[in-house]
Amino acid sequence: MNVSSVVVKTSADRVHHVVGALRSSGICEVHFQDDTGRIVITIEGKDIEEEMQKLKQVQAMPDVIAADLAYAYSEDELTDAMERIMTKSNFVPDRLKG
Repeated sequence: MNVSSVVVKTSADRVHHVVGALRSSGICEVHFQDDTGRIVITIEGKDIEEEMQKLKQVQAMPDVIAADLAYAYSEDELTDAMERIMTKSNFVPDRLKG
């Protein structure tokens, strides 16, 4: 499961319209909006490809000026990293070696 946070920008006079469209789209959850046209949403997907498809759908919505990824979390990457750490007692990633 992947979860990403996206910042959506619209004009101040269209923010309530875009929030309504996002909520009814079924592709995201709306968490924040302000009167200047900024909206924070999250999208979920089984993989990055599904998330990117949803992001493109948001970007293509009427009155959306921009929709940019702010944060991404991948459960599979975390699980893989934890397994590597647990199975190798002295595992230190190369980038942390001095």
